[in-house]
Amino acid sequence: MKKAFLIIVVCLSTVLFSCKKDKDTAQSNPEDVKSDTADAAFADNGWPRETENNGTKLVYYQPQVDDWKDYKEITARLAFSLTPKDGKQVIGVASLKAETLVDKDNRSAYIKNLQVTDVRFPALDEKKVPEMEKLFKETLPKSGDPISVDRILADLSQTKSPAKGIVAKNDPPAIFYSTNPAVLLIVQGEPVLVPVEKTDIQYVVNTNWDLFFDKTSKDYYLLADNVWLTSKKIEGKWTKTAKLPSGLINLPSGQNFDDVKKMIPPPSTGTTPEVFYSNKPAELIAINGNPKFIKIDGTKLLYIDNTENDVFADEGDGQYYVLLSGRWFKSKDLTGPWTYAGNNLPADFSKIPKDSPRANVLSSVPGTQEAQDAVMLAQVPTTAIIKKSDAEAKVKVTYDGVPQFKPIEGTKMQYASNTQEKIIKVGDLYYLCFQAVWFMSTSPNGPWKTADSVPKEIYTIPPSSPVYNVTYVTQTTTDTTVESSSTAGYLGAFIIGATVGAILTYGTGWYYPPYVYYGGLYPIYRPWPYAYGSGAVYNPWTGGYAVGRRVYGPYGAAGTSAWYNPATGRYGRSASVQGWYGGRTAASTYNPWTGNYARTNQGHNAYAQWGHSAATNGNQWVQTGHVTTRRGTAIGYETSGGNKGVITHNRGGGTTIHTNNNVYAGHDGHVYKKDANGNWSHYNNGNGGWTQAGTLGSSNKSGGAVERNKPNQGLGANGAGEKIQRDNLPKPEQNLGGETRLGDRTQRDNFPKADQTLGQPNKPLGEAGRPDITNDLDRSALSRDRGESQTRNFKNFQHQGGFGGGGFRGGGGFRGRR
Repeated sequence: MKKAFLIIVVCLSTVLFSCKKDKDTAQSNPEDVKSDTADAAFADNGWPRETENNGTKLVYYQPQVDDWKDYKEITARLAFSLTPKDGKQVIGVASLKAETLVDKDNRSAYIKNLQVTDVRFPALDEKKVPEMEKLFKETLPKSGDPISVDRILADLSQTKSPAKGIVAKNDPPAIFYSTNPAVLLIVQGEPVLVPVEKTDIQYVVNTNWDLFFDKTSKDYYLLADNVWLTSKKIEGKWTKTAKLPSGLINLPSGQNFDDVKKMIPPPSTGTTPEVFYSNKPAELIAINGNPKFIKIDGTKLLYIDNTENDVFADEGDGQYYVLLSGRWFKSKDLTGPWTYAGNNLPADFSKIPKDSPRANVLSSVPGTQEAQDAVMLAQVPTTAIIKKSDAEAKVKVTYDGVPQFKPIEGTKMQYASNTQEKIIKVGDLYYLCFQAVWFMSTSPNGPWKTADSVPKEIYTIPPSSPVYNVTYVTQTTTDTTVESSSTAGYLGAFIIGATVGAILTYGTGWYYPPYVYYGGLYPIYRPWPYAYGSGAVYNPWTGGYAVGRRVYGPYGAAGTSAWYNPATGRYGRSASVQGWYGGRTAASTYNPWTGNYARTNQGHNAYAQWGHSAATNGNQWVQTGHVTTRRGTAIGYETSGGNKGVITHNRGGGTTIHTNNNVYAGHDGHVYKKDANGNWSHYNNGNGGWTQAGTLGSSNKSGGAVERNKPNQGLGANGAGEKIQRDNLPKPEQNLGGETRLGDRTQRDNFPKADQTLGQPNKPLGEAGRPDITNDLDRSALSRDRGESQTRNFKNFQHQGGFGGGGFRGGGGFRGRR
């Protein structure tokens, strides 16, 4: 028996591979290939799809999404053809409602608990409707069917109300400018010095570069790429040096010093960079020589080509514009002073061609489709379903001394100030947001139990608080599981601006000073996240920001990849590409928004603590991993009840078929298709033929010759004498609108008796092809084309290597864009 997914109830004897492996490893891992193959098998591989059950075949076309409530419950309609065993094909439209689980790694939404709320058969005898409706409901997959998030967003962009931005702080940071080789050295506050064992050298942990202090000579030493610099003061003048103290020469191995040791003794080559210093988050516009301006055709804009920054000049108003962490700042001079430009950008920014070398900024230009996509995607939650017992067993909270709490401005709540974890005190209870899952306890030290509910007060925490990001995590529970949902704000991407001109930015703009504790043998340094000084660049394919550029040091920024672990006396560092919806690390990585500093094989994301992929297929899947064998690709699962098994993907189970995805469900209950000339036809409810919209009742069924493989032709016969492209039809002998279609013999009982408008049982089916319907169908067709294109582009990005493949400007390791 063929089903959408064949569930074989067996215990998994194979290790479940994670969705994505670390792509920064020098050599490919065979398991990575298997995992990537599995990912592809369970992603959206196109429409329409066919499935079969007890000999009944169903071909269903891409759903047209009407709403995505809270980005968790989807309402849609679809057109379909249904062929009973030993029966004739019928076509219809259906209204659907379902829950969704989103896997942003695959950029796919998996259907869960699908309900068919309405079915219409425009050309079917009323007596046969109950039987066909029953067959349709039995054959349509109820869970697991993936649909690309891009397809959904393309539909919603036509109807979804814009999001409301947060109250962010958009004052410009210190912005330096240089046309010479330069680096930006950020040391948050005073230098936090930690010892390097068995030497007189101390390491400055609260910075973005390799910075050391020699206790004997009282000199600082800075490694900027392949050049060693020295200075008596951090804020002073730095000079190149070839002589290093013995402590540096004898740096220990195995403590993340390997890259530093490669530069000892100092190389003879290398250009001495200018060092710009700041004790707070700052930015650097670094130009490689004199600015080289390139005109953008069709606009008054020019961009500077010889820089990693996004810097523009507008001939219309004489201003320079720079994009930093998703925010626009403007100035009359490249050296500043800079002011926040807000949403008042010159109109020409929205005219930047999509194939321009600076098209990446369109995601940050208010009112553009790219900006709308970014804002909408930021609201789509990633969901994890986790066993309560597993989650509770992994929670660990460590304080620096006795737990200390500080007030949260404008509320009666407090947050723990001397721990890396996000703990909120509400009344006499304590709530912990740990790796995007909420826990609660009557004590600040635990024990921690998953929270069955989260107090509403927590969601009033303002952006000025360093724990604001936890307001983007919600959850529901069962007796044994917790289902957690987190959106982009949890990982540092926030919506700002008016509802019409909303854009997605990195960070709230508020500065949260780092926490430094000197109560033990060594100082403890724990940074809070901040908006600037990390070279944040938006990646439309991950839906978040990745950070780190050459001028900002090997560790991205002072607050993104450094911490100090007092338990071991070691500091943590990373050479990494950090994206807020995942990342690929070369060493352990620290994420200031989530507090995650553990290395994982998947990179780091909101659910790295929990191991396997967060999004799952079907109802109550708790853990998932992909397995590829000689028999094909499967998803392993474990349910809350302890059952284990494998879901196998095969033809007949929601498999994509090779035919035009050119059939639509109208709001009026009719089935429509579009020809190559842009004309709409509806399935004629009188004789089962296709009639051009607006000419109800006239259909030539038999005058068309069969033609194979004609490009760009619509499905079936379109009006009098239209040719049929049989290869594009679901089944040659029972075509959807083809030669031997239902209704070739016109019969009275084929006329609808009580067919109604889709979703409105008491409203009769009206005349097809009204202008309001065809206009809506035109929008659906444009959305479908755009969704297809976006889905294809994302797959290309994946095939290019994702984060490590330079798939977007700012990629390629983030050590320079070119």
